[in-house]
Amino acid sequence: MTQEVKTDVLVIGSGIGGLYFAIHMADHAKVTIITKKESSTSNTNWAQGGIAATIDTNDSPELHIEDTLDAGAGLCNEEMVGLMVHEGPSHIRRLIELGVEFTTNPNHSLDLGKEGGHSRNRIVHAKDLTGREVETALLARVNAHPNITLLEHHYALELITEHHLKIKTNDITCYGAYVLDTLNHKPKKILSKVTMVASGGLGHVYLHTTNPDIATGDGIAMAYRAGAEIANMEFIQFHPTSLFHPKAKSFLISEAVRGFGGILRNRDGKAFMKRYDKRENLAPRDIVARAIDSEMKKSGDECVFLDVTHIDADKVIEHFPHIYDTCLEFGIDMTKEMIPVVPAAHYSCGGIRTDSRGRSTINNLYACGETSCTGVHGANRLASNSLLEALVFAWRSSEDIRQHLNTIHVEHEFPDWDDSGTTNPEEWILVAHNKRETQAIMNDYVGIVRSDLRLDRARRRIDFLKEETEAYYKKTRITPQIIELRNIIKVASLVIESAIKRRESRGLHYTTDFPQRDDKHYLVDTVLRSF
Repeated sequence: MTQEVKTDVLVIGSGIGGLYFAIHMADHAKVTIITKKESSTSNTNWAQGGIAATIDTNDSPELHIEDTLDAGAGLCNEEMVGLMVHEGPSHIRRLIELGVEFTTNPNHSLDLGKEGGHSRNRIVHAKDLTGREVETALLARVNAHPNITLLEHHYALELITEHHLKIKTNDITCYGAYVLDTLNHKPKKILSKVTMVASGGLGHVYLHTTNPDIATGDGIAMAYRAGAEIANMEFIQFHPTSLFHPKAKSFLISEAVRGFGGILRNRDGKAFMKRYDKRENLAPRDIVARAIDSEMKKSGDECVFLDVTHIDADKVIEHFPHIYDTCLEFGIDMTKEMIPVVPAAHYSCGGIRTDSRGRSTINNLYACGETSCTGVHGANRLASNSLLEALVFAWRSSEDIRQHLNTIHVEHEFPDWDDSGTTNPEEWILVAHNKRETQAIMNDYVGIVRSDLRLDRARRRIDFLKEETEAYYKKTRITPQIIELRNIIKVASLVIESAIKRRESRGLHYTTDFPQRDDKHYLVDTVLRSF
């Protein structure tokens, strides 16, 4: 028997979007949050830079909108950008009310940083650990609320839809999710009136990523299988500057370091960004990542270097204590020597396609944060717009749901999770190998620079891995490793198919076969759906 749990609202994920949404729903509904690991394990918790918001008197919403549209390379949804920018400052104030302690100046005003692509100082931050500060404050509120149940070590397996009743329809509704409790290895059936997918990113589809281990694209893969529209998966942002060290696991060196005056140099100490963009070290991430990739290919070096040794050491340590301490752990004193850096998969601008209220194309299924595609980021995310987007559209979703939650009723009886005919896994080497092979294929063929030949090779190899893994999945009892492998392979195939469809170069998608932007044919979203 599969344990059945009933709730008003199911939230999949415990990053900033899921927690902020849950807090704003909890006074009106019973909320259940599930998260794969511990509650604080999320991309949010790893976010260093901050939250972009128009607060300073020398700034304006129009300038923030202009910077966002410019970074997005013509593909941003201007209405969504406007909503995010105009509503954003109110959510910064709300975070402060919820207990978030942002860094302030001696006069107690918010200290506003500047990052690549921004024309003004508008990055609200908590030194270089903004994500951790926000996550800690939100979790405290979640844990204190009597209407919120937070279940750790619970993996979402599948979204529950009419498919599980053998009903074929294009008007699909979500009724919750099948979930695996990994502490006792028992499946659960969580039935809900509304489901919010806020499961974060997909960095571990690639070999090198700045994301935590949980970022395996689960929400996108599940929503695609359920029939939701998925948009713009070709636009994978590679953070230009992750720490290059064999033991660092692609530790992120924040965009704010360049905003603070950091200079990118080659091994000979020569600054190179002026050859690629007039904004030099403050150019948008896609330009900086391609510049670094070009420099590495020309020199044959495995990395480039980020230099802050010309800046007062005390100021560097004050502004970036976490980065400074982490670099020291690996034997690098960033105040005295250059930091070796390399691009790594960082953020997906695509995801579950949603409208201005966070609604997906499946009834009663919402999405927010990196799992979603609101259209805000277009072909390239402007630095520090991600946490802002998550806040704004999580709140907009809660407002929408509160208006009609009482009219939703789950009347169907759904079957238990069926694992009949499966056996305990024996060939762990197959799972581990297929995961590494998928990540290597994506890194080599679907990275910063692409081509038709590389994408075709990637598709053929991923198709084989998908076929092999699906056969293994059908005969094997579910485990977290198998769930994640399936999702990684599915998301990899979505990225490849989207990249093949876009026969131009735009934003984060650059192909040597079509190096120019083509507004006549491709000023549109790339949309995929399983049926």
